Amino acid sequence: MLNIVFLGLVSFFTDISTEMVYPIVPLYLTSVFGATPALVGVIEGIAESVASLLKVFSGHITDRFQKKKATAFIGYAPGVLYKLALLFAASWIGVLGARVLDRIGKGIRTVPRDVLISENAENAGMGKAFGIHKALDMSGAALGILITYFALQGMRENFDYKKMFMFSIIPAIVGLCMFFFIREKREKRIQKHREPFWKNIRSIDAQLRLYLVVVFLFTLGNSSNAFIILKANAIGFDAAKVILLYFFYNVTASVLSIPCGKLSDRIGRKKLLVPGYIAFSLCYLGFAFASNQWMLIIVFFMYGVYTAMIAGVERAFIAEISPRELKGTMLGLHSTVAGVALLPASLIAGVLWNAFGAGVPFIFGASLSLLAAIVLLVFMKNNSTITA
Repeated sequence: MLNIVFLGLVSFFTDISTEMVYPIVPLYLTSVFGATPALVGVIEGIAESVASLLKVFSGHITDRFQKKKATAFIGYAPGVLYKLALLFAASWIGVLGARVLDRIGKGIRTVPRDVLISENAENAGMGKAFGIHKALDMSGAALGILITYFALQGMRENFDYKKMFMFSIIPAIVGLCMFFFIREKREKRIQKHREPFWKNIRSIDAQLRLYLVVVFLFTLGNSSNAFIILKANAIGFDAAKVILLYFFYNVTASVLSIPCGKLSDRIGRKKLLVPGYIAFSLCYLGFAFASNQWMLIIVFFMYGVYTAMIAGVERAFIAEISPRELKGTMLGLHSTVAGVALLPASLIAGVLWNAFGAGVPFIFGASLSLLAAIVLLVFMKNNSTITA
């Protein structure tokens, strides 16, 4: 359990750093460089897709060499370089380069970290383990956002984006230091011929393949969170209040992540994933039709509930139904499938926003999420311990 806590603290401090800058990057792009929502969508889509496309390779390397701690550390290190790149960015192209650098790190670190969590989970407690990690992860995000909020309040019209980028480096370094306390389980490596990972992928369990299809469908409508930030700004929230809304979302997800993880251990993953997708659909309809600030506050709360229901539970589900020797590859493949859909998702959202208004991309996302929930409900077995 200590390893899970320290892995959570790595994410806690890293997310303080990340969220000190993430919510202000869309505002930085639009206010300083004059970027449009469509351009923000391009930047976010490219950056997130790079991360997700790398995860299947990171997972394969994790399974093959069993250097999970070292691989995760290498993935967290670019978080420091990302903030330095933002400091020196002179155009939206520079911001794109910085975001890609950060997401390359995420693409490397996520899978070995998740494999470490699954290996350290107690029997029948996979959901709880991922819930603990997600709770610490979202707590760090909330604290980072709160720091940014007070900075925006203090500086008002003279907000110094680059000063915030500089200070955000400190918690990123503290997060890297947490690796000194993590102990990796050493397993005896047996030298044997390994098939290329794409051949192993073709032989995976049918239920896992079905879930990957559901993930692709859902993610195609799940555009970057940059759009909900822009939506809040468009409905009348100033920059500081947008950050406070985002803080509210992260606190909600953090508080509910452990209870949702424990609940999925008791009732099965499907019984939480289906309502989670439906909750997302309702959230996006809320973002589409919210006409005043109070409505949007309620939707942000619901969005936090959805995140708690899905984020840790789906990773626990993948870790459970994957063959032991391919656990890293399957966790990586899950993220890669999402990444393939993420680029067109953000591009579509940006184009729909520009062409038809702020509500249409959210209606599109709500429709695909509801369809994903129906497919999962009708075709997926309700068994959290399916073996491949």
